Amino acid sequence: MPVLETLGGALFGAVLQVLFDRLDSRQVLNYFRGRKLDEKLLRKLKVQLLSINAVIDDAEQKQFNNSYVKAWLDELRDTVLDAEDLLYEIDYEFCKWEMEAESHTSASKVCSFDIQIESRMKEVLEELEFLLSQKDHLGLKNASGAGVESVSGSKVTQKLPSTSLVVESVIYGRDDDKETIFNWLTSDTVKHNQLLILSVVGMGGMGKTTLAQHVYNDPRLDQAKFDIKAWVCVSDEFDVFKVTKTILGAITRTTDDSSNLEMVQGRLKEKLTGRRFLLILDDVWNESRDQWKTLQTPLNCGAQGSLVLVTTRSSKVASIMQSYKTHHLKQLQEDHSWQVFAKRAFQDDNFLSKDELKEIGIKIVQKCKGLPLALETIGCLLHTKSSVSEWESVLVSKIWDFSEEDSKIIPALLLSYYHLPSHLKRCFAYSALFPKDHVFDKESLILLWMAENFLQCSQHGKRPEEIGEQYFNDLLSRSFFQQSSGDKKCFVMHDLHNDLAKYVCGDICFRLGVDKDGSIQKTRHFSFVAKYKQRFDGFGSLYDAKRLRTFIPTSFDSWYCKMPIHELIFNFTFLRVLSFSGCCDLQEVPDSIGNFKHLRSLDLSRTVITKLPDSTCSLYKLQILKLNYCRKLEELPLNLHKLINLRHFELVKTRVRKMPMHLETLKNLQVLSSFYVDKDNDFSIQQLGKLNLHGRLSIEQVQNIVNPSDALVADLNNKSHLVKLKLRWQCDRNIENSMKEREVLENLQPSKHLLAISIWNYGGTQFPNWLFNNSLSKIVSLNLKHCKYCIRLPPLGILPFLKDLKITGLNGVVVIDADFYGSSTSSFVSLKSLYLYDLKEWKDWECVGVTGSFPCLEYLKIKRCPKFIGHLPEQLYHLKYLKIHACEQLAAFVPNPTTLKELEIGGDDMFALSPESSFESLYIYFCPNISIPMDNCFNFLQKLRIDTGCDSLSTISLDVFPKLSKLCLRSCRNLQMILQGHIHNHLKYLEIIKCPQFKSFPREGLSAPNLETLVIEDLENLTSLPGGMDILLPCLTRMYILECPQLELFPNGGIPSSVKWMGLSYSSKLLTSLKGALGPSPL
Repeated sequence: MPVLETLGGALFGAVLQVLFDRLDSRQVLNYFRGRKLDEKLLRKLKVQLLSINAVIDDAEQKQFNNSYVKAWLDELRDTVLDAEDLLYEIDYEFCKWEMEAESHTSASKVCSFDIQIESRMKEVLEELEFLLSQKDHLGLKNASGAGVESVSGSKVTQKLPSTSLVVESVIYGRDDDKETIFNWLTSDTVKHNQLLILSVVGMGGMGKTTLAQHVYNDPRLDQAKFDIKAWVCVSDEFDVFKVTKTILGAITRTTDDSSNLEMVQGRLKEKLTGRRFLLILDDVWNESRDQWKTLQTPLNCGAQGSLVLVTTRSSKVASIMQSYKTHHLKQLQEDHSWQVFAKRAFQDDNFLSKDELKEIGIKIVQKCKGLPLALETIGCLLHTKSSVSEWESVLVSKIWDFSEEDSKIIPALLLSYYHLPSHLKRCFAYSALFPKDHVFDKESLILLWMAENFLQCSQHGKRPEEIGEQYFNDLLSRSFFQQSSGDKKCFVMHDLHNDLAKYVCGDICFRLGVDKDGSIQKTRHFSFVAKYKQRFDGFGSLYDAKRLRTFIPTSFDSWYCKMPIHELIFNFTFLRVLSFSGCCDLQEVPDSIGNFKHLRSLDLSRTVITKLPDSTCSLYKLQILKLNYCRKLEELPLNLHKLINLRHFELVKTRVRKMPMHLETLKNLQVLSSFYVDKDNDFSIQQLGKLNLHGRLSIEQVQNIVNPSDALVADLNNKSHLVKLKLRWQCDRNIENSMKEREVLENLQPSKHLLAISIWNYGGTQFPNWLFNNSLSKIVSLNLKHCKYCIRLPPLGILPFLKDLKITGLNGVVVIDADFYGSSTSSFVSLKSLYLYDLKEWKDWECVGVTGSFPCLEYLKIKRCPKFIGHLPEQLYHLKYLKIHACEQLAAFVPNPTTLKELEIGGDDMFALSPESSFESLYIYFCPNISIPMDNCFNFLQKLRIDTGCDSLSTISLDVFPKLSKLCLRSCRNLQMILQGHIHNHLKYLEIIKCPQFKSFPREGLSAPNLETLVIEDLENLTSLPGGMDILLPCLTRMYILECPQLELFPNGGIPSSVKWMGLSYSSKLLTSLKGALGPSPL
């Protein structure tokens, strides 16, 4: 049983558990015994750590109200981390000792480290003993149990239990959420089920309870005819007996005096049997399925249509309770956020007369990022402060500067934080390295946790990467992380959680340019935001951070380091994570890198190094080595196989063409991004056979496999953890033996669990059997590129999960026939995107007799297929995006799908625009003969772009496109004017570039009241701007006039006062009229 399993999960918990594990480890014990060191020191250290462990929970909570305890904890933290460093150094020396023993170079001499170790251990023990002697003076008590209580102010304030009564009569920005929940509760579907669980999930302070209160008290709920309605606040302590008694009491409106679970469940069952009920369980934290099942037993006795509505911060809770539906509560929109804030801050409804305060208030609202609790709390705080200076001080301060009396934000978030297990606390606090709004991906963060040794793997028997994913998902389910709205594969932290992370980690983490300068000596983790081409000279202050563990940039921009690299890192011998990713002037890695005994992650991606020093091979603890996009890197150290703990080796886009020998001895290697087959090494490809690889793998220079049987030894078929595979031969080579090429590819058959595969520059005439017999039944993405001798496509339509298919440069394919589908009735059932590029000889697409194909296809792109004369498949009922480019022989077509949103036509004149079409966006380029009839009305188009096409177009009428929001006209060589008979309310963006004949806008002016951007460029015959711009274009904010030499005057009235940005170049005649035209404009 782990030492800390029963504790409340203090921040120190994870660190102490690591120390206990390390003290009991084979490496540390054997090193002490083998070097004849004093083992009593280890036992004494363990006893002292146990004594600290007993009071740490109490100290962690008292620190918020007692500055002396906070200072004591800071000193203790530094000492404990020093002890951790020392034990890991012992671990390294033991590993080095074993390596030397295996190579018969081990010496029996007492090394300098042996001389230091006992004295350093004694220093740690003395410091711990001194700190322990102060615990009684500070009033620290031994842990007597878990939980977060309120004891004389020494604990974090516990949240009061909620009730069903509505506190606020108005709830802002939750109308849609309320209707969603209400519809769940009253729908006919739920009435036919015995018991359904419905969950509302959201981070702390999001308004889950308030939303549930409004739904619970909505008069319309009476129509649902529940026999019983009950509200129970569960909160963080989930005791089945107590919760069951509370439910019973809420139903009977009495206090039950039953003394055991059997009695109280029996009474509850009696009250619910045959009756339809609605039970609200507010603020549920329990993640034990067994406890929930026990609680649920009497609830199952209710009548059909009984419902339990749960509010929780954790998606995992909703999953464990087997929720029928789950609703994730999001942040409020900006206008609703202002309403919540203003109601508290300006309770006299007279804020309109306080313009200065309103301006500051808007900025404060933006900082709250839509979190209702933050908005309410800060609004109430500011209601007591009437001066501008007081409001400004709140604006520039951190939320943690507020006292707990003024702000309940700290307790609200700290409650979530304290409820985390100790291992998750450490992982969350580490996020303080990231600046606000930083977007991160899951894998990168997990690798950082692994390198910092935050992942407790010894207790689980799982891979560190799997443990890390579990940790990440736990934090995500508790809303400490949120999915990015921009990139669904990435994640962000709410600003208040970012503040919380910084608050709990203190000065351990330092962000250059973000955090205020403090005691840099105590900093263990350091980050900086690298701006594009920025030269950093602020690293000098790090000289005092002797115990630094982390040095990373947190952005992907390139940067320069003014300080010589060897000087910068000279003192950082305790580094675990070192990243110079993007450092443009890093040309050479110093030999001293080999002295970094603790280093576990080294990222030199996007630098200009040409090689790694041999000393890199002595980094025995290194787990992660990233050399991506080191475009000048040509060779790797010969002894790289000595990195026995290496797990991730990334080598993308470098000049390396030869892999180090004995790579197969790296038994821990999980991810190898690229493998280059060496033509001078008969055993090159065979090295892969003994590696248990995960994730993605690219095998380059496949043509160097001399014997096809060697490809079989690579054993790709049994690498079931590989999900992405790329096989690439050298391009532009002479194919000497196409049969050998096919045998090699046949023997490189991947596992049936593969999800994505790319085959590039394959020189055989046929694809392998494993692409014909559905061996890759789970494949999701397939890319066949420049396999130019293959004459027949595999029956890819039979792949049931294939979503993305790209076929490029298959010059041998003449016909795509029924064989491609694999079935005449159902094929490509999951395919969403299909790209057909550079098929030089392809002529026909035989679709006759094939039905039920492409039922999910959304994106179809056909590009540079000059001989294609056939027809596109019919019945593409879900097609949204169609792109046809440089298919000169393609028969005339009118797109039929009613679902089509975007159409892009290039280099093909066989297209007719029909007023019966329904797509919203049209892009025409390099199509001089396409005409757009101006006597029709194309009211479906919202975006139109014409680039070097439509030579017949001399005038374009905005009335033909009444819903157009964006119009771009480029290189339309005969276009002379724009016409308009009616006001155009939808147009927001207008661009006219390189139209040599263009002369004028509508005579009465361009009437587009919502136009925001106007771009006029390289119009050599344009002499005047649209008239009445100051009146007709009231929303214009950006205006660019470039290279219009004949343009002399601004129209009467000048340009609109709304214009904030204007670009003017190579239009010299306008300059003389500019001053008068600006008028009242702020420009």
